[in-house]
Amino acid sequence: MKVVTSILLLAVSLTADVALTSPLHGRYSYAVKDSHRVPAKWTRVGPAPAEHWINLNIGLKQDRFEELERQLYEVSTPSHPRFGKHLSSAEVNELVKPCDDALEQAHDWLRSHNIDTAKLSYTPAKDWITVKLPVIAIERLLDTRYSIYKHEDGTHIIRAPSWSLPTHLHSHIETIQPTNSFFRPDARRRTFMTKPVSEIGKEFMKSVEYIAPHKGLTVAQACNPSGLTPTCLRTLYGTIDYTPKVPGMNQIGLTNYLGETSNRSDVSIFLQKYRPEAADAAYSFGIEQINGADNQQTPDNLTQLSAGKDVEGNLDAETILGIAYPTPLIAYNTGGMPPFQPDAASPTDTNEPYLEWLQYILAEKHIPQVISSSYGDDEQTVPLSYARAVCNQFAQLGARGITFLCASGDNGVGRTGTCISNDGKNTSTFLPSFPDGCPFVTSVGATKDFAPEVAAHDPGNGFTSGGGFSNYFPRPQYQDSAVLPYISSLGSQFSGLYNASGRGYPDISAQGQSFITIWHGMLQLLDGTSASTPAAAAVLSLVNDKLIAAGKPVLGFLNPCLYEKLGAAFKDVVAGSAIGCGGDGFPATVGWDAVTGFGTPYFPLVSAAALDDGTGPAYGNGTGNGTYHYRW
Repeated sequence: MKVVTSILLLAVSLTADVALTSPLHGRYSYAVKDSHRVPAKWTRVGPAPAEHWINLNIGLKQDRFEELERQLYEVSTPSHPRFGKHLSSAEVNELVKPCDDALEQAHDWLRSHNIDTAKLSYTPAKDWITVKLPVIAIERLLDTRYSIYKHEDGTHIIRAPSWSLPTHLHSHIETIQPTNSFFRPDARRRTFMTKPVSEIGKEFMKSVEYIAPHKGLTVAQACNPSGLTPTCLRTLYGTIDYTPKVPGMNQIGLTNYLGETSNRSDVSIFLQKYRPEAADAAYSFGIEQINGADNQQTPDNLTQLSAGKDVEGNLDAETILGIAYPTPLIAYNTGGMPPFQPDAASPTDTNEPYLEWLQYILAEKHIPQVISSSYGDDEQTVPLSYARAVCNQFAQLGARGITFLCASGDNGVGRTGTCISNDGKNTSTFLPSFPDGCPFVTSVGATKDFAPEVAAHDPGNGFTSGGGFSNYFPRPQYQDSAVLPYISSLGSQFSGLYNASGRGYPDISAQGQSFITIWHGMLQLLDGTSASTPAAAAVLSLVNDKLIAAGKPVLGFLNPCLYEKLGAAFKDVVAGSAIGCGGDGFPATVGWDAVTGFGTPYFPLVSAAALDDGTGPAYGNGTGNGTYHYRW
């Protein structure tokens, strides 16, 4: 492997904007600001090329974040007088902007390295600064050393496990990335079967044929566990009879990373077969490209096919349009995660897609009211400072009335063989997921079967619905009444393997096994919380449609309302567990649990509870064990 490291090459390529003097000889006294141990899946290969350019994101301390958090909970809690009075983007920006002194001190520091502050870019609140610099300049700016690291799957990134700042900036700068974050937003799905439609047996194809909705259609008639279709999901979750009233006023979004897009041709084939009236939407839903993202709509080459390019993007778009049509969909394709090629002459390694997407979406004036994201990674792959900074940006979304749903993971409490701590002690532990542990997102687990639904597990590919407790984020108060009894019920089981005072997840769940997907013209069966998350998002988006049509505010940041009121309207899942780490994981029980949350959404009950107009059926008693009237 060729690694370009010559500093001599840099002398030719550096611009005049960057000084080469070391901070150790400047006017500032430096100290380590943050360090993070390299995760076990990564191995250092060698030094980073000096001329390699990086888009450096500098996160400044948000001056009044505590006030933003207070207002977020007020507008998201049904019992509060301000419930539903979501903040505008200007109001949010005013609360999270850094103090003048923090910005001035950061500018002085950058100028001391001959970085032209006129060439910096900012988020609207100026809480994030972005500057493009070569590795050698960043190494001197942060008194660090970048290296190339190789993942066990063969991909590479450039990182610096420890970095420093002038001591007077420690209280002003929260995090700088990419430095020591090894977070990779992996798609959370498992392929169960991939075959050309022409090779699928006639008997199987007949079993998953399109069933036109009709009066009296039952779940037993609409659903086949061998392959889930939109008709099945719409019947199971009670949206089959609902016609959206305000499409356009109500929107839904999804996120694509890792070079993914949602292929219109495949989505069209899927909708023509399984939701014919929605077929035109395949060529009209929005695709927004962020940070040089991909939107290849031509056939994949052999390398792309081998990598399964666009499988995730197709699954998400097909699931959402199959359920929520004609609600407009926007797919946000975010670049910044290409594998670093060690022999490339001068690539750019932005490599922080969550930050790129969040900065983009928070700068938008109009955002879809529900956003589905099927990507995540082990919490311990990211430093705490980065996790907090990203989590605080999700709080900004919530304050503006956006419901953000993320997939809880596909390995139960952790992938067997990897369940050790990343603190150098190699202690046996369950592996919580990021960003699921963030208290400002709604985490979605997965179920299977129908009578009843149980926690998803597929022994054929090892898929199990993820669940657990964060090691970074403490349990928010809104969880106490639901989560504390669950922890008490566990007794000493799993003692020492999880953080009993951490934020528990998932919050809800939905079907996530054997989803029919069309990819490259082929029929695939996919498992994963990558399937359950867009399914749940589509149902909740229709709840928003009903709320808007009734002149009521949208769900917004869902969790306070979920734990205070809506949880009882979800169908409780009481069987199965978050199998992982070589054994059984957290069990599903009556009420909230750390594998299926409050359970799955039945639209008539959830929408009635959200409207709170007294016309719907009984919701239950607040335990997540509501009354259901499925048509079997």
